[in-house]
Amino acid sequence: MAHPHILVLAGNARILEKAANLGLRVTNFEKPGTFDPQVAQYCSGLHLFDFQDLRLVTELARTLHSVDPFSRIITHSETGQVISGHLNTTLGLPGNGLEVTRTLHNKLALRELLNEKGLGPVPAARRTTREDLRAFVGEHGSAVVKPLMGSGSLGVRKVRSVDEVSEIWEWIGSYGVGDFMIEALLTGEELSVETFSHAGRHTVVAVTGKDTKDGVIEQGHVVPAPLGERDTTAVGEFTCAVLDAVGLVDGVAHTEIMLTERGPRVIESHSRAGGDRISKLVELATGIDLEALPFRMAADPGFTAPVPRLRGGAAVQFLDVAPGRIAEVSGVDSARAADGVVELSVRAEVGDVVRPVQWSDDRVGYVLVEAPTGAEAVRRVREVSESIVVRTTPVADESAPTMGDVLAEAHEELDPFA
Repeated sequence: MAHPHILVLAGNARILEKAANLGLRVTNFEKPGTFDPQVAQYCSGLHLFDFQDLRLVTELARTLHSVDPFSRIITHSETGQVISGHLNTTLGLPGNGLEVTRTLHNKLALRELLNEKGLGPVPAARRTTREDLRAFVGEHGSAVVKPLMGSGSLGVRKVRSVDEVSEIWEWIGSYGVGDFMIEALLTGEELSVETFSHAGRHTVVAVTGKDTKDGVIEQGHVVPAPLGERDTTAVGEFTCAVLDAVGLVDGVAHTEIMLTERGPRVIESHSRAGGDRISKLVELATGIDLEALPFRMAADPGFTAPVPRLRGGAAVQFLDVAPGRIAEVSGVDSARAADGVVELSVRAEVGDVVRPVQWSDDRVGYVLVEAPTGAEAVRRVREVSESIVVRTTPVADESAPTMGDVLAEAHEELDPFA
């Protein structure tokens, strides 16, 4: 019996190894600018090109499928979500189709769908004028401005009062957010719900707690979230209702939630696993590898989703480093050897310039730990991260990168259908 043949979009070596270990034959589409030669050992076919080019990706996928059919298309990357849905619909493959992936990729489309269905309604509007933004903030007291598409909190700003409208409007123009949306600012406990769906049935694998320090970019995560049983159940049931409304049928999903005084509300949702090493936290706390589940589903015709059972806690903390030129990096080796540390990454050396954090990828390092409980994991990870010193000295002001600069650096096109 031939091993199943799958198409992966933007698979990295860590993820593709999991597919290869299950006996899957992998064809991988990757962009040249993000290619890692290590992935080749796990691939039966490897194609380097801009897979967000709809004409090219459709013609190549259709040709390969006619010769050696794919059983599934799998991607863990944000850049691959809409393309995977497009190819599933075009080739008639199982999984989430184009309508589902486009709705989840477009924050305003998701908000409008949920508002229409009465699922945690939140006031929102498409790109508008400065005066309309001022009126929206005046009506609702505060707001969030965000691009219709994107990840990692790229281009997201809070508007806390009408006094900030002029400054935010100027920033929108200079940063190049382009088409954007505004919505009422949600307050409460920020969480994310990690799920796995199979044949339209959703399993809540974990609820993740977040630390944003009242900003928009996460500084830390913990699994399990510090919630009581009632709130945990409510958040999970609400998330499953959201995924039903969207029409998600298969795969991992990462749904960001604000638990407000009026109940849970969606911030955004994605048909992929969460970033920031959340999948590793879930694996340590529950034993379930979210990255491997889609491959297990593809490899086993009798696959059933595993039942999550909490067995401990895990947390990640990102290093808080002031912008400037790095003058000192110390404490890394001792921190790496500290009790409970599973991963430690510092992408900074003396002489490097740290720019202000504009999205998740601007952070220079993190510490990830496991512990018997979530609370203990948070205590340990904060203690270890505070022991690492990354000292900077101010540098002359330089023009901040625009949104286009950041996307070019990430080799990402927000809307391949544009």
